[in-house]
Amino acid sequence: MGKIFTVVMEHLQIAASGVVIAIFVGVAIGIILTKYRAIAGFVMSVTDIIQTIPTLALLSILMTMFGLGDGTVITGLFLYSLLPIIRNTYVGILSVPEGLIEAGTGMGMTKMQLMLKVELPLALPIILSGIRIAFITALGITTIGVLIGAGGLGKFIWRGIQINDVSMILSGAIPVSILAVGADLLLGYAEGKMVKRAQK
Repeated sequence: MGKIFTVVMEHLQIAASGVVIAIFVGVAIGIILTKYRAIAGFVMSVTDIIQTIPTLALLSILMTMFGLGDGTVITGLFLYSLLPIIRNTYVGILSVPEGLIEAGTGMGMTKMQLMLKVELPLALPIILSGIRIAFITALGITTIGVLIGAGGLGKFIWRGIQINDVSMILSGAIPVSILAVGADLLLGYAEGKMVKRAQK
């Protein structure tokens, strides 16, 4: 049981690392795109293309550049997480009512203050929705990382496949499913709370 817990935490750490990096980069890019909308379509297309690359193919490409291990998987998760976070940040900020921005401007707020105190707080529920999608996807992709020397619950699944042991496969697959459902419920709850706060 202790070993499974350790591997579960390792799996979570790998998945969360890739998504957290994508949050910092993706939100920043999303904000920039709202100021330079002419390039938004191009940036979205690039991130969309990354999403269409099969996971094993992308990890194999990254492995030739970064070698084996968790770092390569985290890089892959970062790339896969960019699209939902960038897109939701962009859409969320643009969906803020123009009247609220004008009201903030009338109160003497600077552009930075408008972004931090008006636009981002109101866009947060939509941004969190993108993070939710990215994290749940990352939990699944992390299991494939075992094929390039990464840790996580994929170890049990791959070892079980090799020795044809269904119970070992399930010892990896079931925790991944529970993590995904738990993350979905937790982030969904947080998203709902933020929607109510934004409405107020």
